[in-house]
Amino acid sequence: MKFFLTKSKQKSNSLQEGKRRGAATVEFAVVVPVFGIFLAAMVEFGHAYMVQTALRGAAKKAARYGVANGVTTSDVKQEAIRVVSAAVDTSTLSVIVKDANVFDTSETPTNGLEFEDLPDIELANANTRQLYIIRLAIPYEDVALFPPFWTDNLTLHSQSVMRHE
Repeated sequence: MKFFLTKSKQKSNSLQEGKRRGAATVEFAVVVPVFGIFLAAMVEFGHAYMVQTALRGAAKKAARYGVANGVTTSDVKQEAIRVVSAAVDTSTLSVIVKDANVFDTSETPTNGLEFEDLPDIELANANTRQLYIIRLAIPYEDVALFPPFWTDNLTLHSQSVMRHE
């Protein structure tokens, strides 16, 4: 009798295994694309963060470079482009240097002020302690590793503010 029950259990288990045949393949087929997208997103966000960090570092370095006497606005722009070019293609990089004295006075409201509305400045002719802003911007689609189908007209930018000495 014991022999009969054991055979019956074995037969029952083999029937259940037959129903589950291919389950691992289906799970693999579902999980791998999701994991691949997750992995690609991690790489893309890491690259975007690296580009943002390069822009931030270039803005700071160019702003510090512009503090010295005799340095022109063109020199500062070239320094920013040189630093960013170590990380990405700079053909679409925008480098703008503006006079920021409007932020030095408390009388002028600056709530609705756009960066482009600030006057240009030539750093070679800047006064001592004159405030200036350097802003770098690059379209995200020009530096993305994968086609950015989830964004539209996204721009990575960074800026730095310094006083001329």
